[in-house]
Amino acid sequence: MATPAVYEPTGIPVIILKEGTSRTAGKDALRANIMAALTIAEMLKTTYGPRGMDKMLVDALGDITITNDGATILDKMDVQHPAAKMLVQIAKGQDEEAGDGTKTAVIFAGELLKRAEELLDKGLHPTVIVSGYKRALEYAIQVAHEIAETVNVESPEADEILKKVALSALTSKAVHGAREYLAELVVKAIRQVAEKRGSEWVVDLDNIQIVKKKGGGLIDSMLVYGVVLDKEVVHPAMPRRVENARIALLDAPLEIEKPEIDAEIRINDPLQMRKFLEEKENILRDMVEKIASVGANVVICQKGIDDVAQHYLAKKGIMAVRRVKRSDMEKLEKATGGRIVSNIEDLTEKDLGYCGLVEERKVGEDKMVFVENCKNPRSVSIVLRAGLERLVDEAERSLRDALGAVADVFRLPKIVYGAGAFEMELAKYIREYANKVGGKEGLAVEAFAKALEGIVETLVVNAGLDPVDIIMKLRAKHMEPEGKWAGIDVFTGNIMNSKKLGVIEPLLVKISALKAGTEAATLILRIDDVIAAARRKEEKEEKKEEKKEEEEK
Repeated sequence: MATPAVYEPTGIPVIILKEGTSRTAGKDALRANIMAALTIAEMLKTTYGPRGMDKMLVDALGDITITNDGATILDKMDVQHPAAKMLVQIAKGQDEEAGDGTKTAVIFAGELLKRAEELLDKGLHPTVIVSGYKRALEYAIQVAHEIAETVNVESPEADEILKKVALSALTSKAVHGAREYLAELVVKAIRQVAEKRGSEWVVDLDNIQIVKKKGGGLIDSMLVYGVVLDKEVVHPAMPRRVENARIALLDAPLEIEKPEIDAEIRINDPLQMRKFLEEKENILRDMVEKIASVGANVVICQKGIDDVAQHYLAKKGIMAVRRVKRSDMEKLEKATGGRIVSNIEDLTEKDLGYCGLVEERKVGEDKMVFVENCKNPRSVSIVLRAGLERLVDEAERSLRDALGAVADVFRLPKIVYGAGAFEMELAKYIREYANKVGGKEGLAVEAFAKALEGIVETLVVNAGLDPVDIIMKLRAKHMEPEGKWAGIDVFTGNIMNSKKLGVIEPLLVKISALKAGTEAATLILRIDDVIAAARRKEEKEEKKEEKKEEEEK
C-alpha cells in the first residue's frame, strides 16, 4: 500500500516530499516490483522456442508489427512500470551485446524472481538471496566454459557448425520454411566480413547491409558480394550496365554551389549573361573531364549532380548515381577498395574502387543499383524478399538474430547444445554446488538451479507437453554418464541427444543471457522503497485528451 510522503514523529506533520508524490516501502514495494517483472516475463514466455507463438503489436498510429523477437516486443510495448522498464533495458542490452537470447534473459530473470518470492515467504532476507544468486552465477559461468565445446572457425568443418548455429537461431521464427537457405546466406555473409586481428576475430555486422523489398518469396532473397543502392541512374542516356567498373566515390557535389554570403551580380548586357552561363557550363565540364581523365566509368556521389553535369557524364558514357547515404558510401569503400574523395581536384586513379559489374535492375516496383562481383569485399549485402511487408520486416529481425549468433561464435569460439540440454546440465552442477554452500545462501543457489529448469519448462509448455514428466525424465537422463547433452525434441516430445539433433547455440549468447537475467533480478530484489514523483500537469492533460479522443472514436 502506498504511504503518504509525510513524516509525523510527534504528531506534527512534516512534509518532506512534493505534493502528489507517492511512496511504497518495504515488502509492498518488493512484491509490486516482482509482480511487474513477472508480468513482462509471462508475456514473453509464449513466444519462446521453436513452438512459440507470435505477438501482434499495434502502436498509437495504428501501425502493426507481427513478431516473436523479444527485443522488438518489449521495445514496442511502451511499458510504464519502473521495474518492468528495467527488464526492457536488460533485453535491449542483451540484444546489443549478443544479438540473440533476449527472451532467455527476460524469462530467466522472471524465474529467478519467482523463486526469490518463495524464499522471501520462508523468511530469507533479500540480500542473502542476492548473494546466493551471484555466487551461483559465478559458478555457472565457470561450469559453462568447462562443458562447452571449442570450435576452430578456420577449419573446413566449421561451416557446418556455423550453419547449424544460424539454423537454431532461425527455427523459432516466422521464416521457418526458408531457414536452410537463409542460414547459408548468413554463414557466407559473416565469412566474407570477418577479419582476423592478431589472434582474435572481429565481425562488424554494420558491414552487412540488409535491403528489404516486398514481392517474391523468401527463397528469392540473395547475397550480393558488394553493395546494393536503393537509387536509380540519374540520366536516361547513361549506360544501365557497366562491366569491369572503375568507381569514383565522391563526397563533393557535381554542381555549382551557392556562395556562403549573399552576393549580387548586376548584368546590363545579354552577352555578359551568356558568358556567365557559359562559365558555369565550363566549370561543370572541367569537373567531368577530371573524372574521365582518371579512368572512372561509374560515379557514385553523396551530394547532388547538376543537370548539365549529368549531360556531360552521359556523353562520356559514365554511369552516375547521386544522393547516396553516408553509411552506404562507407560500405562501398570497403566493398570496392576505393576511397571517398571530398575534392574533385584531388581525385586520382588510386582513389578508384573496382568491381566486376555495376547494373541498374528493377526489384519489385523500384529500380536499384547493384555494385557486385567485387574481388574481396569487406562489405556485403543481403536482398531480402517476401510476399508481405510484415513478413519482410520479421525476416529482417530473424536474419539479424542469426547474424548475431554466428558472429558470436567468431568472438568466443565455443558452443553448447540447445533444446534445454545446456540449462539442465548446468542445473545439475549448481544443485551439487548448493549442497557445498549450505545454509540460507545454499537455498538461493538451489533456487538458481530451479530457475534454469524453468527456462526448459517454458520450452516444454509451449510445445504442448507435460512439463513435470519431461523435466523429471531430463533430470534422470543427465545423471547418466552419456546424458550430458540430453534435450527435448519439441516436435516429437521425445528425449533426444541435442548434439545429434544439431541444435547448436553460441556459448557467448547463453552466458550473456544468464548474466543479464541475474543482474535484472538482483537489481529488483535490492529495492525496498519506491518514491514516485507527481506527474506534471501537462502530462495529465495530455492523457485526458488522449482518453477523450479514444472515447470519441
